[in-house]
Amino acid sequence: MAATKKESMSKGDLVYVDYDAYLADNDKLFDTTMAESAKDAGFFDENFDYSPMPVLLGAGSLFEAFETAIEKAAVGKETEVRIASADAAGARDPKLVETYLMKEFHKQDINPYPGVEVQFGNRRGTVMYVGAGRVKVDFNNPLAGKDLVYKFTVREVIEDKMEKAKAVVKMSVGTSDGFEFTITDEKVSVLLPELMKFNQNWQIARFKVVSDLRNVADVDTVEFIEVWSSGEKKAKPEADADAEPAAEAEEKPKKKAPAKKAKPEADADAEPAAEAEEKPKKKAPAKKKTEE
Repeated sequence: MAATKKESMSKGDLVYVDYDAYLADNDKLFDTTMAESAKDAGFFDENFDYSPMPVLLGAGSLFEAFETAIEKAAVGKETEVRIASADAAGARDPKLVETYLMKEFHKQDINPYPGVEVQFGNRRGTVMYVGAGRVKVDFNNPLAGKDLVYKFTVREVIEDKMEKAKAVVKMSVGTSDGFEFTITDEKVSVLLPELMKFNQNWQIARFKVVSDLRNVADVDTVEFIEVWSSGEKKAKPEADADAEPAAEAEEKPKKKAPAKKAKPEADADAEPAAEAEEKPKKKAPAKKKTEE
């Protein structure tokens, strides 16, 4: 990513941020955008894209206190901010700790144990206790009641419209790979990759993408383009301009008739031979003499 000359930030700016996030009470790393930090903490995921996170300031995608710290930070300089639980995930609510019968988990083929995350409807919780046929689940945010520390660096303030479009899509779906963009003064056209056609989350995420693209690209219209192709027809190879013109169709080689054996030539010194040898004639049986 190219460096930017912009020294300060404000709401509406789109930036790339690297960060390490810790629990303040024990300095435990719980989130990061950097692969080395994840490896050191023991939760590296090879399927995760460790790279600077795009953030649209003022969009409310981060804790407000963290977003404010980003706005005030200097580009390229590591900054540290401590956020109280009240300004982060808030206090824990005892009413969000609920107990279920074990059979409710068996219906979903789930084997519950302390620490595992489970999904009930549109709520995600963490199993706290298992015993006597019952399971206690905490639906509080895992960060509820905890003070946080962020060590972060603003890597870039994005100003190019094409890069802004890519960053907006990455914010909503986790990647911009495979997306193609055409941007004019009036419209942003987005050609969707094959996988997005079958991604159920995309149906929801696209509404936020539309809103954010309108803001960062300053346009009224956003269109999504889907192309469905079987891929069965292949383009004919182009002729080489430097090559000699080829015949329109090559003739198949004809099978040669078997060669006739040549007659042996007569020896010049040999006596002329008969054209054909006569077969020996059978002698007629001799007549018996009759006695006079």
